[in-house]
Amino acid sequence: MTDYAAQTGRERDRIELDAGGAVTDSGAGCHGGADTMREAARNAGKSEILDRYAADYPVDPERGPHDQPQSMCPAFGSLRVGLRMRRTATVLSGSACCVYGLTFTSHFYGARRTVGYVPFSSETLVTGKLFEDIKEAVEDLADPDNYDAIVVTNLCVPTASGVPLRLLPDQINGVRIIGIDVPGFGIPTHAEAKDVLAGAMLSYARKEAEQGPVAAPAQGAPAADGRPTVSMLGEMFPADPMGIAAMLEPLGIAPGPVVPTREWRELYAALDCTAVAAIHPFYTASIREFQAAGRSIVGSAPVGADGTAAWLDAMGAACGVKQSQIDAAKGAFVGAIRGALAATPIKGRITVSGYEGSELLVARLLIESGADVPYVGTACPKTPWSAPDREWLEAKGVRVQYRASLEQDKAAIEEFGPDLAIGTTPVVQYAKQRAIPALYFTNLISARPLMGPAGAGSLATVINAAIANKARFDAMSEFFGDVGSDYRAGIWEDTPIDQPKFKQKYAALNEAARKAAEAVGT
Repeated sequence: MTDYAAQTGRERDRIELDAGGAVTDSGAGCHGGADTMREAARNAGKSEILDRYAADYPVDPERGPHDQPQSMCPAFGSLRVGLRMRRTATVLSGSACCVYGLTFTSHFYGARRTVGYVPFSSETLVTGKLFEDIKEAVEDLADPDNYDAIVVTNLCVPTASGVPLRLLPDQINGVRIIGIDVPGFGIPTHAEAKDVLAGAMLSYARKEAEQGPVAAPAQGAPAADGRPTVSMLGEMFPADPMGIAAMLEPLGIAPGPVVPTREWRELYAALDCTAVAAIHPFYTASIREFQAAGRSIVGSAPVGADGTAAWLDAMGAACGVKQSQIDAAKGAFVGAIRGALAATPIKGRITVSGYEGSELLVARLLIESGADVPYVGTACPKTPWSAPDREWLEAKGVRVQYRASLEQDKAAIEEFGPDLAIGTTPVVQYAKQRAIPALYFTNLISARPLMGPAGAGSLATVINAAIANKARFDAMSEFFGDVGSDYRAGIWEDTPIDQPKFKQKYAALNEAARKAAEAVGT
């Protein structure tokens, strides 16, 4: 047997569990396998949090390898929420490669804050020294002149190893300490990880408010002047909260903050509302905190004429507004929305998919604009607060797929042959390879208003322009033919001939080499 340690001076990289079930090597990362990591986390004392995540963000175990959608690292969502908050510090504990990728992506999307990182080794991980390092880092960072809160996030390996962030003090020098676990093997999508942090902050703020008076927001929503207020749940295009506020005005309702908030004290104002507009319906942990505070939850959103009318009815009822007042507001806005929709029609068949959580709302708006939408896929789960949108869409003959996988989104393109595919990057790539125009949901659809009259005509220009590009795709497809695909990629004088026997031979040799490498040191 080869003595790998003697030859190299280090131990072989592998994932192992100690007697307590903790992961004993920092090199495991995401590649250790979700089941292995999940089992390790349970053995290390994380069963309670994993059970909570399984209940809040359920997947379908009967779907086999596609039991959850393909998405970026979920911690990107919670990291993004923390980095957007004023006077909030962010500290990550995880494998160096994960931290690099997360910080790179966050800054690519506009973050202008430093991200703290507590590195670890196999020794600090298994001896408990990592927790002490995190605690020391937080103590050094906790300056009330600079911060209201510090968010500490365990990524996959520290979570699987049971690093107990719950043992961090609730506050240091008056700075709140929020510790969360955001493992890829416990939270299906980055959208839901936003809820993990938002819910943890709401929970902390609610308990503070229960103990006595709290500070008013320095910035944020205007004063309610005694009117009932509505807090809005979910990240939206900046114009949408203003559009919602305009529609609430005739009802005598004031807009509250948008959760996730931009500063800590807005959390108090958000909790001090009459009702919550669950614009993004998957914020289960946040909704639980609002319900604990005795607040009503209203699903769907004022999107399109039908959606706006139904939403105004529901919101007015939740806030105790007279029906005559509700009808007046509907008369003022629904007609304007119908006019905007009629002025900017959309013609064509469109499939919609994404992982933002607003996919059903976008589909509603497209249908009311005249589009044929046979399929809507969302990476987010089915919840009671998305029921109004699902029921409306299904009544129109739309197939609604929650927890949609990439394979299901691609199959919908093949089945329905759309004039336009809206989806994630791989969906867009798949469609364009088939000469079907496609738009990336996050950057080109979410980056537009959807609510009220402003949202009614916002999508038509980009949608119609994309559909009109079909002829260009056909021309390019005809010109290039099979160039650039499979083994024929590139431009050749003599087109290569496929050699499947060679592929099989070298695949077998590579597999044998891989197994031999794994056997070293065993």
